[in-house]
Amino acid sequence: MTLSDETPGGAGMHVHRLLDEAFAGVEMGPDQQDLKEEMRGNLVARVTELTATGMAEPAAARRALDELGDVRAILDATESRPGPGEAAWQPPRVRPNPAFAVRTVVLSAVAATGLLVLVLAATVVDVPLAAQIVAVAFVALAAGAITADALRQETTTNHPVPPARAAGYGTATLLATTGLGAAWLYLRDAGLPWLVAGALLVVASAVLFTYLGATQTNRHKAWVLRQQAPYGSDRFTEDPAAAARFGIYTVTVWLVAAAAFVALTLTAGWEWSWLAVVGGFVAMTVLIARMLFAPKA
Repeated sequence: MTLSDETPGGAGMHVHRLLDEAFAGVEMGPDQQDLKEEMRGNLVARVTELTATGMAEPAAARRALDELGDVRAILDATESRPGPGEAAWQPPRVRPNPAFAVRTVVLSAVAATGLLVLVLAATVVDVPLAAQIVAVAFVALAAGAITADALRQETTTNHPVPPARAAGYGTATLLATTGLGAAWLYLRDAGLPWLVAGALLVVASAVLFTYLGATQTNRHKAWVLRQQAPYGSDRFTEDPAAAARFGIYTVTVWLVAAAAFVALTLTAGWEWSWLAVVGGFVAMTVLIARMLFAPKA
């Protein structure tokens, strides 16, 4: 096969084009795709090393692929030895953390015990209110801890979530579970304050989950990002921080528009309040044009 020596773009683009040509005609399945992406990561790393010595990127990409060897031979060797311990190449796999498994089992047992107490209180056993409150706390704390701990674990396709963000998701889960537990206690004749507190906790949980989701960035492994990069994308996909700022700006624009709408309604009357909505749409249009299609540095 003929591999092009000159391809536009950076090292990732050169490697991408050469790999596409090397895999031309190959019937792609999950294993073949995994092999291709592992090769891509290794080639990009090698090209980076070669260009650091002064070699041009196209030549470095071609040399890296030559050093890798015959791609089809690697494919044949992999397919001819499909056993997990015998294959010439294995896709990257992250082994489960035994300590995480133990913690999850223990916390799940704690949550199950709390749920059992609540079920017994609702059916056949007269459980004191204090014990029911403790049971709700156990369930909520276990749910929040399991959520945060799970997000901190690296998987085959995802990096671990940063500690602060994982703690945020855990806290949101804890608030939601506690709010539902407080509502349940209200149904058990614990008093109206429990219902009010539960509603506030659920609302706080929803706000926190919304914030975390709106500011969430791509957590995929580097080789997945390299796979997506050559195809190009809009600015929000390439720059998650810009997408997060856009969400914050959007909320600010419409909060101001809503305040202006109320102010105009109370002062100038309904016939002028529509100007606030029009102003909001204009501001959003300008914001999208400025942020989504801004020239790259």
